[in-house]
Amino acid sequence: MVIKNGQVLLFEEGGFLNRDIRIRDGKITEVAEQIIPDEGEEMVEASGKYVTPGLIDAHSHICISEEGMGAVGDDCNDYSDAVMPYLDTLDAINPFDLAVKSAVKAGVTSVCVCPGSDSVVGGMCSVISLSGTVADQMLLMGKAAVKCSFGENPKNAGYGFKSRMGNAWLLRKCIEDALEYRRRKEESLKAGSHFRTDIGMEHMLPLLERKIPLHAHAHRADDICTAVRIAREYNLKLVIVHCTDGVSVLDYLKQFDYPVILGPTINPRSKLECMAKGFETAGIMSRAGFKVCITADHDVTPVYYLPVYAAQAVRAGMDETEGLKAITKNPAEVLGIGERKGEIKPGKDADLVIWSGRPFAFETKAESVFIMGKRAAGSEER
Repeated sequence: MVIKNGQVLLFEEGGFLNRDIRIRDGKITEVAEQIIPDEGEEMVEASGKYVTPGLIDAHSHICISEEGMGAVGDDCNDYSDAVMPYLDTLDAINPFDLAVKSAVKAGVTSVCVCPGSDSVVGGMCSVISLSGTVADQMLLMGKAAVKCSFGENPKNAGYGFKSRMGNAWLLRKCIEDALEYRRRKEESLKAGSHFRTDIGMEHMLPLLERKIPLHAHAHRADDICTAVRIAREYNLKLVIVHCTDGVSVLDYLKQFDYPVILGPTINPRSKLECMAKGFETAGIMSRAGFKVCITADHDVTPVYYLPVYAAQAVRAGMDETEGLKAITKNPAEVLGIGERKGEIKPGKDADLVIWSGRPFAFETKAESVFIMGKRAAGSEER
C-alpha cells in the first residue's frame, strides 16, 4: 500500500511535510517525496489531508472499566487490600468494550491499561493495541509498569492507612519486602534449594532492576514530591501520572528526568487535590523541558476525545508539534514501545491516521485509521 500526497507529520523534520508512505507487512518501509506504486499495489490518495502516527494514551482504564456496563464491567479497582502488586490488568481486559470502537474511530490505536488509583499498590499495567478480540494478541508490552497511588484516593478507599504518612509507609514496605524477597531468592538459587515464588514479589523485581517504571498517581504538589522522594530512595524509574500541581514545584522537578502524564483536564475539579487543574500546565512543563504525555484517563473522561484535550493544551499555549508529540511519540517512549510506535519512519509499525484537516482544528475528522497497516475496525474511509 502507498499513501500518496499527504501532509505527513515528521517530528525530526519539524512538522508536516508533503510525503508519500509505503506500507508492507504491517510496517512502514519508505517515506519519500514521491513513491511510485508497484503494479497492483493499493494506493490511498491523501491529497489535502494530514497524516499522523496513531494516537497513544499513556494512562487508561479502557477495557477494564467498560463503558455502559456499570458494576458488571468495572474491574478497575479491587478493594481486597491496600497493597496488591500481584494483580495484572491483562487478566481483566475485555477487547469488546464499547469504547474501543469509538477510540479507534477517533484515531487512538494504542493505550496503557492501568489499575485504578484506590490502592497504594494496584498491580501491573499492560500496553495494548486497540485491534483484536483476544487480550494476549493485543498485548504490545505486558507487565509494563507497577501502578501506585498517593493522596486522596488511597486515603479514602476504606482500607489501609488513613494518612499520607501511612500510605507512603505501605509503599516503602512493599519495596522493602521485594528487596528481601530478591535476596532470599538469590541465596536459594546459589544453594540449589527449592524456592517458592511469590507472584506479587516477582512483579516487583523488574521495578527494582529499573527494567520498568513506577507509574505514580499524584495530583497535589506534596504527593508529587513524595513520589519523587521514594523513587530516589530506591533508585526507581518513575513516571508521574496526573501531575496536576506540578507547576507549583516546577524548579524542583526540573532537577530530575521524570516524564509526566498530564490529565484528565477537561472534567470539573472533582476533588480538592485537583484545584490547580488547567490546560496551561502542559505547555508550561513542555517548555521547561519535561517529556509530556496527555491522557484522557478513560473512563474519567472519554479516550475518544484525546485529540481534543491535546488541542485545548495547544490553545492554552503549548506548541502544536509538542501537543502532537504528547499523544504519539512521547507516550510511545514513556511506555517502552518507541521502537515500534509513535512516529512515521521506516521500520515502525504502520499505525497511521489520515485526517481531513489539521488534527487540532475543530472541524477535522479522522477519515481513515490503520493499525499495523490494516484499516481498523470502526474506521471507514469517508
